[in-house]
Amino acid sequence: MTGAAACLSGIEGITVVIHGSSGCYYYPTTLLHAPLEGTFIMENEVIFGAEDRLLEVINGLAGKKGKIAVVNTCVPAVLGEDYRQALSSHDIIFVDSPGFAGDAETGYQKALAALAPETDISATGVNIDGVCALDPFSRGNVQEITRLLQCSSIPVATVFCLDSLEKIRRPAPYTIGTNADYSSCIGTFLGSTLGIDETVKTFRALGCIFDESDIDPVIRECAAEEERIFRACEKYLRRFDPPQVAIFANLSYALFAKRSLEKYLDADVVSTVTRNDPCDADSVTQVSGINGIKELIDRYKPDLILGSSFEQSVSPNSGFVGITAPLRGRVSLAPRTIAGIGGTLSFLEDVLNVCINTMGKP
Repeated sequence: MTGAAACLSGIEGITVVIHGSSGCYYYPTTLLHAPLEGTFIMENEVIFGAEDRLLEVINGLAGKKGKIAVVNTCVPAVLGEDYRQALSSHDIIFVDSPGFAGDAETGYQKALAALAPETDISATGVNIDGVCALDPFSRGNVQEITRLLQCSSIPVATVFCLDSLEKIRRPAPYTIGTNADYSSCIGTFLGSTLGIDETVKTFRALGCIFDESDIDPVIRECAAEEERIFRACEKYLRRFDPPQVAIFANLSYALFAKRSLEKYLDADVVSTVTRNDPCDADSVTQVSGINGIKELIDRYKPDLILGSSFEQSVSPNSGFVGITAPLRGRVSLAPRTIAGIGGTLSFLEDVLNVCINTMGKP
């Protein structure tokens, strides 16, 4: 449910209605910080049916600009009412995405499929993929990759999913990614931008596709900034031992963090854990409960934990860098990136500062 709401809430021209209880409304609202609507069904709707309540909310929103998207949650899904028939007289996007249907990534894909995007061979530029309101780095990722594309004289086509509904439905034929866990699977995929090595490969691929592009400024920037990273990490390693690290994140960011820490800091990554399907990735395990997280942290006692507020709460005295939602107890106004050149710089900067403060304590 939250994944579906995250996909739809980033699209200009869509009003998202959460069809469910108050808890089903407030949970995604607090995570996504997006304007959502809700039906707030009560006991009587559970007993006698929630169709009338849904229609009441939709009729109240009918005068608003844009389309209405209804995200169906657990209780109304269990009731088994045929909402598609009830909504047939309205121009509604309906996404049946209760919590028991899968994880956030599943809901994101279901919502995107409901929009029926099809590539437009006449569309210019390249699509930016993997942008999701549930990801704390999504806005910053868009800014960073847009900057790099502008440096290469390559226009941005569609941003999945932080764009207008019209552009979402008619994307360009080529796509580059920022977070593979929220992939649109639309167009020919030219590569990821997580990490400097991946960014170089992807922009070289872009240079082969777009004849009028000039990728040299990006390639030069990659080389110069990576040299700065190596110098900073070498300075750290002259004072401290490589950190022992436990990583808890979705697969895409977990693998990026592991590669970066091993390459630049010679880190001992004692555990790499994902919430979503690890897709047979080597040395990656899936844990979805707080007890499993606590068991791993107690077993390895890492110097540094990468993850969310859940992992931080288990070991509040360990060094911590937040790389996945939820990140509670902090104000986040400025866009933060983990993709592209700036993303690697920002990530290693956070890690080094936390490690210095942690290792420097008696």
